[in-house]
Amino acid sequence: MILVFKTTVFSEIEFHIQAFLDSFSTIKSIDFDFEDVDNVLRIEASQNITTEIENLLNSKGFLCEELV
Repeated sequence: MILVFKTTVFSEIEFHIQAFLDSFSTIKSIDFDFEDVDNVLRIEASQNITTEIENLLNSKGFLCEELV
């Protein structure tokens, strides 16, 4: 399952955000597209963890909302 999010994450802190996301055992891969105006975060996961990802990043002070 591919999950796609609009974020306010920027490239200088990508490593830290990936460290937070590594705590999810269901995540297979994480990719940011900082050339996109929405700083897109793409996650490949074995199940739908959209709410958990949004809550985590929002709690860290970043905008994170699913793109549909």
